Amino acid sequence: MADPILEGRGLTKRFGGLIAVDGVDIAIERGEICGLIGPNGAGKSTLFRLISGVMRPTAGTVTFNGRPITGRSAHDICVAGVAVTHQIVRPFRDMSVVENVMVGAFFGHRPRPRGRGGARAAAMEELEVCGLADRAESPARSLTLGGHKRLEIARALATRPKVLLLDEVLAGLNPTETDRTLDLVRTVRERGTTIVMVEHNLRAVRGVCSRIVVLVEGRKIVEGDPDAVLTDERVVSAYLGTAAHA
Repeated sequence: MADPILEGRGLTKRFGGLIAVDGVDIAIERGEICGLIGPNGAGKSTLFRLISGVMRPTAGTVTFNGRPITGRSAHDICVAGVAVTHQIVRPFRDMSVVENVMVGAFFGHRPRPRGRGGARAAAMEELEVCGLADRAESPARSLTLGGHKRLEIARALATRPKVLLLDEVLAGLNPTETDRTLDLVRTVRERGTTIVMVEHNLRAVRGVCSRIVVLVEGRKIVEGDPDAVLTDERVVSAYLGTAAHA
C-alpha cells in the first residue's frame, strides 16, 4: 500500500500479564471500507482505542496522514480527523437529537463553527445524511436502538473526520435497520470518508467491505479480499466455524 491514510506499526497493549494487542501492523487505504473481525476478546476494540488515543500503546506507533499521532490525546486525534463510534451508545439522553450532534461539531471542527448557529447548521447537515433530520428536536432518549446508532454516527460525522472507526455499529439491529445502516456506511464513504468497521455480522462485512483484517488473541492472522479471508482455513478454524462455508 503506497500511501495509507492511517497506519499502525507494531501496536501492542499489555494489561499486566495480559497482552490484548500483540504487535499488530495495520494500514488503511484512503477511501476504503475495511472490516476488522475476530472472536470476542480478540483485541479489536482495544486496537480502536489505541488508534483513537483513548489508550496509549505499550509499544508501537500510529501514523495518520503521514504524521505520527502516537500518544496524542483523543481530542487532538479527533480534531486531526479520526473519529470513533462505540459499541454501547451513550447519547445525552435529555438533550435533543440536534444538540447531541452539535456537541460533535464543537468538539472536532477546525475552524470552530460560528456559535450555536454554525454548530446547528453542521449538525443538521449530518442528521439529514443519517435520516434523522425529522427527529432533530426530539429528545435523544426517544429514539429506537437503530436511531441511537445513527445518532452516534451523525455525532461522529459532525467532527468532520477523514477516517471513521465504527465499533459494532450493527449490533442489536433488526434486518431493516441493518440494511439502512449499511446504506449509510456506503454513503459516508462516497462523501470521501475512509471507514474501518469492527463487526460480527459477517454477511454485512462481506457485502460492504473491500478488505478484511482478522485478529485472534491480539494478533493479526490474515488480511485481504473478503471472499478469500472468510474461507481461509486459519480464519474458519480460529473464528468462523463451518457455517462460514454456507
